[in-house]
Amino acid sequence: MSLIVSDLWKKYGEKTVVDHLSFSMEKPGVYALLGTNGAGKTTAIRMILGMLAKDGGEVLWNGTPLHLKSCNVGYLAEERGLYPKYPLMDQLLYFASLRDVPREQAKERIRHWAKKLEVEEYLYPSSSSTGIRGKKKEKPKLADQLSKGNQQKIQFMIALLSDPELIVLDEPMSGLDPVNTDLFKKIIREEIDRGKYLIMSSHQMATVEEFCTDITILDRSKAVLQGNLNEIKKSYGRVNLSLKTETDISSYIEQSGVALLSEKEYEYRLKVQNEDQANALLGLLIQNGVTVITFDLSEPSLHEIFVEKVGEGHEME
Repeated sequence: MSLIVSDLWKKYGEKTVVDHLSFSMEKPGVYALLGTNGAGKTTAIRMILGMLAKDGGEVLWNGTPLHLKSCNVGYLAEERGLYPKYPLMDQLLYFASLRDVPREQAKERIRHWAKKLEVEEYLYPSSSSTGIRGKKKEKPKLADQLSKGNQQKIQFMIALLSDPELIVLDEPMSGLDPVNTDLFKKIIREEIDRGKYLIMSSHQMATVEEFCTDITILDRSKAVLQGNLNEIKKSYGRVNLSLKTETDISSYIEQSGVALLSEKEYEYRLKVQNEDQANALLGLLIQNGVTVITFDLSEPSLHEIFVEKVGEGHEME
């Protein structure tokens, strides 16, 4: 199977919101769509899924136009969309039916995901008054009685109920605490291991680096950087230097011509032009008897690359 997005574009009046976007996924894994506010990321996702009409281009799944009847898709939208006053179980069964999941199978899958996502208490509330006559049985929770994080878990469950081949996650970790973030990450890893295709959009660059093999960065509707994340980082070279010593080495840094980014209690973040410049600084320190505790030369982070490509004046989606 494969996903091919070719020359996708969309305009509203004279404003182009997605400008001839192309990318492909030839094997299972995670593809990241990143962008600034208004860059066109969510619009592109909605066109890929057929939720929004495109002005041009095509989206192919396994060689044929992607359609919800030919491709089993799960979608976690950035905007949360539960019905606030309806019981959660009723909503889960309804959304499962929209994806043609038989009712009994849907119940089994709901039980499975409720346990994995740790929301059983909201879907299968037990009566705290068992055996006590006259007490009313506890009612299932409504959506608006859940925290934002637990609502997000329910919507993640909805996205997974059909056991989709293609999973699209738009800001999946937004608003989650660290414990639930790790829970989501664990499930995403399991889906990757099961051979699923995932498109992820997130402003959490560390999360993107953790999961994604290929990326597109959008800026003002255009793709400004695309490709394999490891190859992109390798092309920049190892230019980030983390250095920790037992004494102040500011004078040696200035003498070497290395750019100082930050300093805290003899811990330095530096930007070098190349590995030779970093090694020259190390040699200078050793020559002058400076004890070096940490000397770590690395490639730039995705966050740094993103800021370079779209500019610090933007706010990420």
